[in-house]
Amino acid sequence: MKILLAWIGNTDLNAAAGESKVGSGPVGAAVAEASYDRVILLNNYPPKDGSRYVKWLRRQTESEIEHHHISLPSPTDFGEIYKAVVKTIEQMRAKYGDDVRPTFHLSPGTPAMGAVWIIVAKTRFPAELIESSKEGGVRKVSLPFDISAEFIPDLLRGPEEELKRLTPGLPPEAPEFADIIYRSGQMKEVIRMAQLMALHKLPVLIEGESGTGKEMIARAIHVASPQRDGQFIAVNCGAIPAELAESELFGHEKGAFTNAVQKRDGHFVKANGGTIFLDEVGELPLPAQVKLLRVLQEQEVTPVGSSQAKKIDARVISATNRTLINEVAQGNFREDLFYRLAVFILRLPPLREREGDVGLLLDRMLDDLKQQTPALIAERKKLSPGARNFLLNYNWPGNVREMKNTLLRAAVLSSGPQITEAEIRQAIFTAPAQNKDRILNRPLGNGFNLQQMLTEVVQHYLHRALEQSHGNKSEAAKLVGLPSYQTLTNWLKKYRIDPGT
Repeated sequence: MKILLAWIGNTDLNAAAGESKVGSGPVGAAVAEASYDRVILLNNYPPKDGSRYVKWLRRQTESEIEHHHISLPSPTDFGEIYKAVVKTIEQMRAKYGDDVRPTFHLSPGTPAMGAVWIIVAKTRFPAELIESSKEGGVRKVSLPFDISAEFIPDLLRGPEEELKRLTPGLPPEAPEFADIIYRSGQMKEVIRMAQLMALHKLPVLIEGESGTGKEMIARAIHVASPQRDGQFIAVNCGAIPAELAESELFGHEKGAFTNAVQKRDGHFVKANGGTIFLDEVGELPLPAQVKLLRVLQEQEVTPVGSSQAKKIDARVISATNRTLINEVAQGNFREDLFYRLAVFILRLPPLREREGDVGLLLDRMLDDLKQQTPALIAERKKLSPGARNFLLNYNWPGNVREMKNTLLRAAVLSSGPQITEAEIRQAIFTAPAQNKDRILNRPLGNGFNLQQMLTEVVQHYLHRALEQSHGNKSEAAKLVGLPSYQTLTNWLKKYRIDPGT
């Protein structure tokens, strides 16, 4: 299906109003020059002007016409134009499938609108580009270069926001917060909340997938807090053997158990006056959870083998890659302890949901690689446009940690100053996701196509049914819940599956 997409411009409206000096206008000239199955028009003018133009255009062409009214704050607002264009294209692909051959018209509308068509065509949605004028007619536009999708966030970024203090008592921004790279609205809200939480010595629970930077946020809260002069003690609860959990956290006396050859202070005592960070707190065994609850209630610890309690004053920040309230419902975590730890809850978004942050992180990590691993990397590496586009559209199941390791592998593998897409693909190393995750947890946007995903699912199960039934259509239909072999035949035809393969 051949589809023309264009903004309605002022010249188009004048052409519909009968002004002879403008001819048929850019869109009118395009539909007169070539045949399109459908024309999709985006309109920032009042809806009545757009409807009047569509009525006029229908008299000039036999193509089906769609009219999308788009309310823009400004016809030169790159970010809003980009969002409107991407949304329209994604709707088009979901509705008409992957057989669409799009053409973007650069001439109608503002220069900003034309620029966005070029960027979209060269990054996310390949398309033919055309332009037109009354004197030169309609012609194809050939742009023999690639644009990296790294420029998209710059378009979406408006004027730099003035830094505002959210409350009179908000502390100066800690260096740790300044080191956290972000642009997305989700992370802005996370940082805002974290700065507010830092003011109070109440427990904080940080939830987020592995690799999202929970410890970095915890350290930033500590540095911005009144406990900044005390120690920050990080404890990986998942790495402590169950039988040693109480000893590690709360200490032990000499002879308290086998191999306890000397007295030892636990992590809580070491964190006295500062902050203790309990990473993967959901991994703590239930006996240790009971004792941790008492520590939080009484603000004192009793070492294993001792009857003498020690007063402590430590801020508790905990983290988990699970949803801890669900663990409570399943009986894996104490409810009373959950509410003690979760006075404040901070949820870190996965990297795939942080729009505009991936490019910033890629650049920072590439800069850091040479400084952190000079023995492995002798020069500052750059990404080719293809490599950058691949990384910007990659799902990042391992989040920021996976990105850092991927770039390190790619930089070491790369033979020159530029990392190619092939080298990046070779460096990607992630465990295969479960089927449920692949189907239900794909990131939206960035080329997501619901119709294409549904097609993949249908084709997968039809192939399995044919294989399991050894090509018997009646049996295959039963396996996938279809009423008859004829219905199965129709589905095979619809989804282009040869029953003999």
